[in-house]
Amino acid sequence: MAGDVRLLTGAFDPASLLRDFTAARPQAGGIVSFLGQVREGGGVEALELRHYEPLTLPAMEALAARVLARWTLHGLLVVHRSGTMVPGEPIVLVAAAARHRRDAFVAADFAMDHLKSESWFWKREKVAGEWRWIEPREQDIEDLARWA
Repeated sequence: MAGDVRLLTGAFDPASLLRDFTAARPQAGGIVSFLGQVREGGGVEALELRHYEPLTLPAMEALAARVLARWTLHGLLVVHRSGTMVPGEPIVLVAAAARHRRDAFVAADFAMDHLKSESWFWKREKVAGEWRWIEPREQDIEDLARWA
């Protein structure tokens, strides 16, 4: 079972992607999804994600292969956006389908922790007309460490 991994430069419709993913896996007893979006508040006007194309998609595909090797899944979907986004726009969608819910939950959680902490993206946000780089949070590092 291969994962469906996509690195996009434009907006995506998470509901449509999740509907198609679910419909293609009627044998799954549990499908878990996570949607990350640009937060409103704090004066954030925009979020920009940059990446190095020759490394980013292959690294995302390698992560999907690790997830699929570790858990018994009927499918894995990883969609990540790059470019400039405004509050409310989707950034990332991860969905895992499994016979039972537990594998789906843990596989999606693992994938998100690794996407967030081993990310191949540089992030900056625009507040009050000024851009500033976003550094990884300590919580992200702790979340990743629990999988060791």
